[in-house]
Amino acid sequence: MAAPHIQLDHVTYRYSPEAPPAVRDFTLHIARGEFVALLGHNGSGKSTVAKLINGLYQPSEGTVLLSGMDTADAQYTWDIRRRAGMVFQNPDNQIVGTRVEDDVAFGMENIGVPADEMPGRIAQALAAVNMTAFADRAPHLLSGGQKQRVAIAGILAMQPEALILDEATAMLDPSGRRDVLETVRHLNEEQGITVVWITHFMEEAVPAGRVVVMHGGELAMDGTPREVFSQVDRIRSYRLDVPPMTRLAADLAGRGIGINPNVLSIDDMLEEVVRLAHHC
Repeated sequence: MAAPHIQLDHVTYRYSPEAPPAVRDFTLHIARGEFVALLGHNGSGKSTVAKLINGLYQPSEGTVLLSGMDTADAQYTWDIRRRAGMVFQNPDNQIVGTRVEDDVAFGMENIGVPADEMPGRIAQALAAVNMTAFADRAPHLLSGGQKQRVAIAGILAMQPEALILDEATAMLDPSGRRDVLETVRHLNEEQGITVVWITHFMEEAVPAGRVVVMHGGELAMDGTPREVFSQVDRIRSYRLDVPPMTRLAADLAGRGIGINPNVLSIDDMLEEVVRLAHHC
């Protein structure tokens, strides 16, 4: 059996020696090429886990490995950050260039990519996020969703093995959120990039292969979207909600309508409506 791509074993993290743990005895193994949605209410520890994976934080206890490299070992720091790219909540905080092309080149310059390799990598990265036509555009003229796709392109140009997106759609409108999620899904499916998608929008977790729920710094649930979201009362006990279609299905089932409560998406709901219509 192949070793996990991302491996956290009995990890505890404190922001100071006197502080209570932000993450407590947390174990999570993610296989190469998985798309994992990491959920939890504010303060649950999910953003801390993201920074632990990327090596921005080192665990107070336990170990974090990326491709077998220990994030606490300083000799691996830059290699880990190149292999595990981070995308944060506010795209404006990640834009540094006066042109889109310059911005995509910035990360490569930091890791010492030879200058003659950069144009090809920039073109490939912009194509992957459907931003080729904006290469000469000033980033501040772009929409929020477009800026976030440029931020992803800058990471792709460094040829990462994993993408960690920490509330990357939180400041975007619904169209921008949809564009960024579709871009990341495509990269996962077509290029096999491992994805850790941290979000507070429950519907964004539906396309993931796996959903992990954190509560109080600990792992609370781990399973497929259908396995996790079918436990409506348990999810709500963690101060979270379920996807809108799951919520609607649960409400209808509670009123005696014979609908499958394990509905996740609009397509699922349409199938249920058609099924019920055929039985009328």
